[in-house]
Amino acid sequence: MTEQKLQHITLRLDAHHISLNVPRTQEHLYRRAAELLNEKYRFYKKRMQASSAEMLWVYVALDIAVTFCSEAHSKSLEPVEEIIKELNNKILQQIK
Repeated sequence: MTEQKLQHITLRLDAHHISLNVPRTQEHLYRRAAELLNEKYRFYKKRMQASSAEMLWVYVALDIAVTFCSEAHSKSLEPVEEIIKELNNKILQQIK
């Protein structure tokens, strides 16, 4: 990746500012990811007021990791679901 293709951005995650050089084509993804992290952080902060910031970030990380794993598992089943649909259609055609 060449320097010309990178964009310097600063993201705010709760009270933290993070400076990064990211691919220009992915800047919007990093900004959206920061928004998502902040939304999750505020969600847990509201419900777990006695928790430390560190613990809240742990909950945020776990929440997002579970979502990622769930979506990855779902996508790995898409080809199987397509085959099942095709087989069901063939069975229905044979029955009629």
